[in-house]
Amino acid sequence: MAHAVDKNAAKKPKLVRDSFTIPKNEFAAIDALKARAISLGLSVKKSELLRAGLMVLQGLNDAAYKAALAAVPTLKTGRPASEKPAEAEPAKRKAVVKPAAKPAVKPAVKPAAKPAAKAAAKPAPRKTAAPRKAA
Repeated sequence: MAHAVDKNAAKKPKLVRDSFTIPKNEFAAIDALKARAISLGLSVKKSELLRAGLMVLQGLNDAAYKAALAAVPTLKTGRPASEKPAEAEPAKRKAVVKPAAKPAVKPAVKPAAKPAAKAAAKPAPRKTAAPRKAA
């Protein structure tokens, strides 16, 4: 059989998707490195550049690795604040009162169509005349 290949040898590595925050100038450096690769006749993706950087870091001795890490400034984690005009600053500083959490159970509100359909399905109750009392 020609397709009898060891399954462990043919497995692709499991991929992980992640996101991170990076300063604009370092993000622009990625574009510059991509352009440099194109000028060398190579087409490279952003993730490939980052992975190549990891390979270079792995190849460093401890002293060079420590120096490379010390050269990278620490950033505040999380999503960056969106850039807004300076006029919006005072409005942003107002105290915001958050409403209480909404109840998990929805209130029992019936749609208007259903009661009308029920009313049409039921016959109107008969009004019987009360017997008159004899005088």
